[in-house]
Amino acid sequence: QVQLVESGGGLVQAGGSLRLSCAASGLTYSAHAMGWFRQAPGKEREFVAAISRSGWFSIYDDVVKGRFTISRDNAKNTVYLQMNSLKPEDTAVYYCAAGRPYSGHVSRAEGEYGNWGQGTQVTVSS
Repeated sequence: QVQLVESGGGLVQAGGSLRLSCAASGLTYSAHAMGWFRQAPGKEREFVAAISRSGWFSIYDDVVKGRFTISRDNAKNTVYLQMNSLKPEDTAVYYCAAGRPYSGHVSRAEGEYGNWGQGTQVTVSS
């Protein structure tokens, strides 16, 4: 059974940093591109960042580009999201997701991700 477990969320002041982790099990981790999405209260879930299977290629939403960094450690079956210069509008539940196995595509689309974690809350105070 595939499991994705996020951790590292919490309360932080504006301008601060957090590092999210997502540990995967039950899948051939290196076969999957990985993504981070978020959902703020009353809003649709939105794309944040994604990384290729090897970790060599990544994409970001423009809103977080330059502030957030996605990375992965295939030896630990873990993907990370380093979030710097946090803003109150970054407040959301953050989800990690695994892309379709052995696909070379790194996607912004939720439909390209077949497995999702339960999410971790990030709250940024002003």
